[in-house]
Amino acid sequence: MRLAAAIMFLTRIPVPWYRPDAPANLGRASVFFPVIGLGIGALQWGLLRGVHLLAERVSAFSGHQYVFPAPLLSLLIVTLGVAITGALHLDGLADMADGFGGGRTREDVLRIMRDHSIGSYGAIALILVLAVKATSICLLIERNSAFPYLLAAPLLARWAIVPLAYFLPYARAEEGGLGTMMESAGLFQLLVSTLFTLGVVLWMGGWRGAICLLTCMLASLWNARVSMRRIQGMTGDTLGANAEICEALALTAGCLLTQ
Repeated sequence: MRLAAAIMFLTRIPVPWYRPDAPANLGRASVFFPVIGLGIGALQWGLLRGVHLLAERVSAFSGHQYVFPAPLLSLLIVTLGVAITGALHLDGLADMADGFGGGRTREDVLRIMRDHSIGSYGAIALILVLAVKATSICLLIERNSAFPYLLAAPLLARWAIVPLAYFLPYARAEEGGLGTMMESAGLFQLLVSTLFTLGVVLWMGGWRGAICLLTCMLASLWNARVSMRRIQGMTGDTLGANAEICEALALTAGCLLTQ
């Protein structure tokens, strides 16, 4: 049931048999967050592989070598990721950028982050993160090195939610909200999700995977420091923003490591 809760929260994939019975289930389900991230990455790689197979069939049928354009394919992969997740983390990224960029006091930041409209900071953050993702994936495709990073980046991004939820207090404790459901993420969830992530990343990428993991850890530490200074804790928006930033940085690290 906790796996189903993680699927329902992190994706738009329906789980008809699951009926949520307590908000605390989400925090306990965070042990499966890296598994869901790995699944998202597998679907993205499946799209890449499927298009390559289709291109091979077209080439064999026509007698001419046909290669699907890497820039267009990278955009399709990014679009698939947005569709699978329902832009959940992107929404958090936009809210955090608007709040932290436009708010002066803690109350201002939290109020702006509650606003559903997107301001200039949020729009710029979305454009930059999506551009970094698409460009990085494009380069990895052209270098025939996309497989480990397409899987590792979403995995690392969802894992990074767990330590932030464990170590940081919830900034809206008096108001409630999405982040309060993550407060039940405990030491068990942190240790198991970390061991799973470490094992998979090292198995797929070796020392390169370790560098991607370190990159996401440093980004999460930065997020934690800024969040504690500005709003004295985390919210669902800051967790989502951290996931998007980590995913983009992991893909960027992959590009730098495969030159």
